[in-house]
Amino acid sequence: MTSRRAISKKVPRFNPLTFLSTIGKGRKFLSFQVKDTVFAQGDSTDGLFFIQKGKIRLSVVSEAGKEATLGILGDGDFFGEGGLAGQQVRMSTATAMNTCGILHIEKDAMMLAMKREPKLSAMFLRYLLKRNIRYQDDLVDQLFNSSEKRLARVLLLMAHFGTEGVSEMSIPRLSQETLAEMVGTTRSRVSFFMNRFRRLGFINYDAGENLFVHSSLLNIVLHDDNLTVSTGLGPAVSRAGTRREPPSARGVTPDKDRARRPPLEDTTLLQD
Repeated sequence: MTSRRAISKKVPRFNPLTFLSTIGKGRKFLSFQVKDTVFAQGDSTDGLFFIQKGKIRLSVVSEAGKEATLGILGDGDFFGEGGLAGQQVRMSTATAMNTCGILHIEKDAMMLAMKREPKLSAMFLRYLLKRNIRYQDDLVDQLFNSSEKRLARVLLLMAHFGTEGVSEMSIPRLSQETLAEMVGTTRSRVSFFMNRFRRLGFINYDAGENLFVHSSLLNIVLHDDNLTVSTGLGPAVSRAGTRREPPSARGVTPDKDRARRPPLEDTTLLQD
């Protein structure tokens, strides 16, 4: 009777988050401090990484020695997964921006786990698709939006805007040169806009090494140039001097409606 009961016990259901937060065969926990290098551009690939806690900066250096920031990653993000697709060397450098706890997963361990566990495969695929959408949004942002809007969007994404019940988030304070690389503008323009955001109460960096981003910064991203925008901190900010769109032909959707995009979303994929 006892043996039958033992046999009939259900096998615990696989949880992707448990797999990504525990050590095991082919998985080990690594700790990094500020400015530590996780891997450098040109290193051989040796698996991928999952951020349990902290911020990681991805950067790339050209043959001429010019450095550019590709992005800032946070809790719940994967990086360094190029080796799963046959990439032989690292195409970027990953650097810790604060104290980080990271799970390193060997290539064979990750491939085997995804083959055996559809939930892990679905989660990883969902992450890659959402990141691809993010890259497309970055390109559209670069092509059509002002440097002020691009800077506001970068700050909001780094602060994981959209966390329920949170109106202000802190992020590691970046140099204006780094922000200029990410936005695609000059350091002087970043300085001008950061001072403006600070004056309006959208950000605060008076003390410590962190930058505090308030959700009201979203006003900069969402407003149309021909609309009056309320900052919630005083008189409305007016964007004058723009021409109105001419009426469209019957049955044709106006350009301003066709160009509308979904609201800014957090890219964290910790939800199953």
